[in-house]
Amino acid sequence: MLVVLDAIGLYLALGVLIAVPFVARWVHRVDPAAAQGSWGFRLLILPGCALLWPWVLKKMLQVRRDAQRAAMRARRRK
Repeated sequence: MLVVLDAIGLYLALGVLIAVPFVARWVHRVDPAAAQGSWGFRLLILPGCALLWPWVLKKMLQVRRDAQRAAMRARRRK
């Protein structure tokens, strides 16, 4: 039983560590409509982001990779 509780605690701790930067800086990159969202909106989505952190992390990495590819294409055009 203690192992299960430790696993849940670890999952939630990782979720918070990923959700906070996502909500603060990355949410508008994944969903442009969220750029207009208030801090109240961001506080509302924080728990969901913490629980769904594997998907959130995947989206963060995907957006970062796409931005790097776009930058490389722009450099090639010069």
